[in-house]
Amino acid sequence: MAPQVGAATASIDAVLPMRESALSFQQQLLNAADANDSLLCVGLDPDLKRFPASVRHEGDVARTIVDFNTAIVEATHDLVSAYKPNLGFYLAHGVPGLIALEATRKVIPPSIPVILDAKIGDIDSTAAAYAAGVFATWGFDAVTVNPYLGEDALAPFLSQAGRGVIVLCKTSNRGSGEFQDQTTTTGSGGQPLFLTVAEHVAAWSQRWPASLGLVVGATFPDQLAAVRERCSDLPILLPGVGTQAGDLPASLKAGLDARGRGVMVSSSRSIIYAGAEQENTWRQAVRSAARTLRDEINTARRSLSNSSLRTR
Repeated sequence: MAPQVGAATASIDAVLPMRESALSFQQQLLNAADANDSLLCVGLDPDLKRFPASVRHEGDVARTIVDFNTAIVEATHDLVSAYKPNLGFYLAHGVPGLIALEATRKVIPPSIPVILDAKIGDIDSTAAAYAAGVFATWGFDAVTVNPYLGEDALAPFLSQAGRGVIVLCKTSNRGSGEFQDQTTTTGSGGQPLFLTVAEHVAAWSQRWPASLGLVVGATFPDQLAAVRERCSDLPILLPGVGTQAGDLPASLKAGLDARGRGVMVSSSRSIIYAGAEQENTWRQAVRSAARTLRDEINTARRSLSNSSLRTR
């Protein structure tokens, strides 16, 4: 039974509809990974300056973004385990951007889970409104959240059975250590803040009905290994592969669960703009980039010995 969290969480239950699927986000993710033999998550981060001319519609931002995203989904839907639109790229275009975000959600096949990358964090009453928007209004399967305000602020998300709640833990950017590596005091001594976050997420996953996960960057494989030790079976969103040059083999070794799964290797720009300079063949270039990365992931994870994963 979930902890008592007050009126903000209770009120959202009246707003959110039943999920169309009885499957949790984690099970949706596993099903898509198995169906497409893939741990790849493609980010849908529209930058109009980089769009091919064939999808640009002068004066119609929403249509331009939707046509581009639709082409990406059509080229990659059988190669991925998830999609991840980043809210910031849509907010940048105001109302047309939000219209495009909603339309993009609808063009993705229902068998593939969709994560809204929004990194939300606010007091519980405001968080309840965010949760209603993300899950009820837009119908996303999961969302990234910021744990800085604590458990009570995340309660409106954590209380939603089966919904994916992916908590920032150790992010891929160079400056992440400014706060995330600060030493915190625990019962057994001191440890970096990101590990304290990981331990809290592991505990929340036992007490709340949401499907929890973490964000840990591929740019920090040693820290990723420490997080996996504390969260043995939670899915980990793994940004930093591609443009940020994260270490893919080391990160897979550190982050895969005992079944050789459990990570979503996220890549955006290096895939969706792979063919930006190839007007006539850009869709094929996007598909080729996605297939190449998916196959690199599979080669790396299958080269790991079964014993190295079974011990987790």
